[in-house]
Amino acid sequence: MKVLTKEELKLAEKTLRHYLPKSQQVYGFIVLINRMEADPVDVLVDHWPDFNMLLIRPVQQEEADIFRDVYIFTKDDVSLKNALLGTDILDWTQYLCLSFDLCFEKTMKAIAANRGVTGTRLDVCHVMTLHDPSDLPTDRLSVQVSSLQESHAALVNSTWKFAVGELSERMIRNMILNFPSCCVLDSDGQPVAWILTYCDCAMGILYTMPEHRRKGYAKALVSIMAKKLHSKGYPVYCFIEEHNSLSHRLFASLGFTEDPSYRLTWYSFNEIFLSSR
Repeated sequence: MKVLTKEELKLAEKTLRHYLPKSQQVYGFIVLINRMEADPVDVLVDHWPDFNMLLIRPVQQEEADIFRDVYIFTKDDVSLKNALLGTDILDWTQYLCLSFDLCFEKTMKAIAANRGVTGTRLDVCHVMTLHDPSDLPTDRLSVQVSSLQESHAALVNSTWKFAVGELSERMIRNMILNFPSCCVLDSDGQPVAWILTYCDCAMGILYTMPEHRRKGYAKALVSIMAKKLHSKGYPVYCFIEEHNSLSHRLFASLGFTEDPSYRLTWYSFNEIFLSSR
């Protein structure tokens, strides 16, 4: 497997466009690292420049980095097997969280079994994309809209369903400091609704405090964020959990679409290492 250089990452970005939407997650990640400072990662391919499999692997520097996912794009099962069984690009003796196309789930389970580990499916998500934000509503809110600040990380973390104490708070703080965000502020200047951008450029962690719901804040924040991302030349997309029909309807109503044959899943391996921390 070859680690791509900064110059090669620019070509990889162009190549991945040809495989959208199934390359959406790794494409979004590379778009961001080609344009701004990001956490250190290795981007590896099986062949260059005509790769069949691309993997983004975090360079672990701190304890919290164990929660940074490994992102995988592959064109076929054979390329996935060759990369994960024929090389040591992943340390299967440590905790891993892998994100990949659900259609390769059976293959990934077989790879894990061969490596002597079992995995837990954490989630399955629709991947919804907006290609043209020009039709999004432009209604102006009668409240203050701003970007989130570092001091808001604890609040956002306290309401996130996947929060894991200080470890996830560190991740959220990193998102706030480095990637686009948007929030509605109350009269005291405190956030009451917000949306962030993950390191793969997906919009996420959309939340409105219970007492401020049914005011159109979520719809407005998605619209504002979509236009902000699009204006920077970033892809506009999000992950919607398989059973979250409310969010699915919201994004669909704003023009987001999906490829029914493409869903992403997340698997964790060696979770025992988390309980010892």
